[in-house]
Amino acid sequence: MSGASPVTTAPADRRAARKAAFAAAVSTSLEWYDFFIYATAAALVFNKTFFATGSEVVAALNSFATVAVGFIARPIGGIVSGHFGDKYGRKPVLVIAILLMGIATTLIGLVPNTSITWLAPALLVLLRICQGLAVGAQWGGSVLLATEYAPANRRGFYGSFAQLGIPIGVVVGNAVFLVVADVVSPEAFLSWGWRIPFWISLFMLVVAFAIHRYLEETPEFQQVEAKLAAAPTQRRSPIIEVLRHNSGTVLMAAGTYLVGIVMFYITITGSIQVATTNLGIARSDVLMIVLIAAGVLVPMVPLTAYLSDLYGRKLIYGIGIVGMGLWAVPMWLLVGASSPQNIGPLAVALIVSCLVMSFQTGPQAALFAELFPPEIRYSGASLGYQAAAILGGMAPMAMVALINGEVANLWRVGLLIAALAVAALACLLVLARRR
Repeated sequence: MSGASPVTTAPADRRAARKAAFAAAVSTSLEWYDFFIYATAAALVFNKTFFATGSEVVAALNSFATVAVGFIARPIGGIVSGHFGDKYGRKPVLVIAILLMGIATTLIGLVPNTSITWLAPALLVLLRICQGLAVGAQWGGSVLLATEYAPANRRGFYGSFAQLGIPIGVVVGNAVFLVVADVVSPEAFLSWGWRIPFWISLFMLVVAFAIHRYLEETPEFQQVEAKLAAAPTQRRSPIIEVLRHNSGTVLMAAGTYLVGIVMFYITITGSIQVATTNLGIARSDVLMIVLIAAGVLVPMVPLTAYLSDLYGRKLIYGIGIVGMGLWAVPMWLLVGASSPQNIGPLAVALIVSCLVMSFQTGPQAALFAELFPPEIRYSGASLGYQAAAILGGMAPMAMVALINGEVANLWRVGLLIAALAVAALACLLVLARRR
């Protein structure tokens, strides 16, 4: 079962497919907005408030450690949600994930500035774990909502709408931080202004209700339900089935994505830390560059996904891996050449980084879904995607440790990404042979 046949799709009208794709895009945008604003706050605020020490490096490491906690929780969310999503449906699990994320993110905005030194960090870690569980559960639900409604020859394109939530979440999150930072004073921003982006996530409760009220279960899951209802003795634990028969596919899928998730978080989050702390570039300038760079992904993700419908998932996905590997070292040399008076190299570095990443991000939803049969697809796709998150979430910490406060060491980060790209390409070739 390690090489599943391509996904088969029940007849579904285009209107339902478009509605499902739109719901996937909205839900993932808000979900990733919530997940990313924590990383932005960790780079800009938490290292100066809750985790402030006499050393900037130690403060940054402590702050980014709580970011990594969310990534460690993501595979757990993927395992639990995959089990229930394959047994009881994509939609209810997705709704629960959205509710959990909205509530946890809002509560982060309410964490008090307290003289009890351990209390705020402990609350942040607890709520970050909830965020990780939620995003681990949500990704698979949104991807399958989009791909299992999609026409068979456009599954890459429709699936990319779930992936669009990643850049949209970054763009909206950075835009909100930019507006808040521009409206309030630097002192007020560190005191209470940073909380406003977290309170906005209450809107997710409305999205959860809308999906619950207006969307039906996916056609493919309805087919699985009908088949299992006719032969109930065939119903087994989805996650055990994945681990028993598809563990190699899960590991190879995770291996292909590891370079992408490391590249993404170092680009989107790590660059903020380096540019503001090590290079002295203004916070607003860095946030604007990250916003523009992430904005490049918005048109590129559906375009590269569409290309995967025409020319094959693995070809387009592989172009993204090769592109990231080739750009990794030049990117960080450009970052090191930037300064408060010359932010152009930083802009080029991040924009091109997002451009090459889009070739992996676009076809990823359909590629991972097509690796597994419908009855274990939520478990398999989620586990493959979220397993890479464990190491990916530690990327900003690894970046800080590799640089060690010295701009001259930035090339080391690029070398790490290039090595991961080589490993990812090898994993993709193994997947191609398995098929």
